[in-house]
Amino acid sequence: MSQLYLDIAKRELGVHETSGSIATARIIDYDQFTSLKATSDEVAWCSAFANFVVNNAGDKGTNSAAARSWLDWGKALPNPTPGCIVVLDRKDANNPNAAHVTFFAGETDDPAYFWGLGGNQHDSVCISKQPYAKVLGFRDRAWA
Repeated sequence: MSQLYLDIAKRELGVHETSGSIATARIIDYDQFTSLKATSDEVAWCSAFANFVVNNAGDKGTNSAAARSWLDWGKALPNPTPGCIVVLDRKDANNPNAAHVTFFAGETDDPAYFWGLGGNQHDSVCISKQPYAKVLGFRDRAWA
């Protein structure tokens, strides 16, 4: 099933935030898969994107806009598998609970990093290098 997550996420590559007060409609579509139902693409939307992907694959996401909510979803994996959910620590002085959620899209040439396909990465849906050192957990669906 995780490969299906990647396939769905890949179809969204290139969606990006709109500068200024006008929000990107597609990002607002993602936000409808969370209880927050944000109406601005300036609100963190990585979890909204993950919920969009998981729900469009026929599974139930977390319904939360909080990236850390994915740490309680599905089952924990000891190692990543293609398409699994990856939760990364992003805490800073302003928000000690900040996190990011992405889909595992493969290994990089540098063993300290992996490729993550996610939303709100460089203000878009894209594939970018993510550090293994920040990983809080790898998750996959718990049902067959």
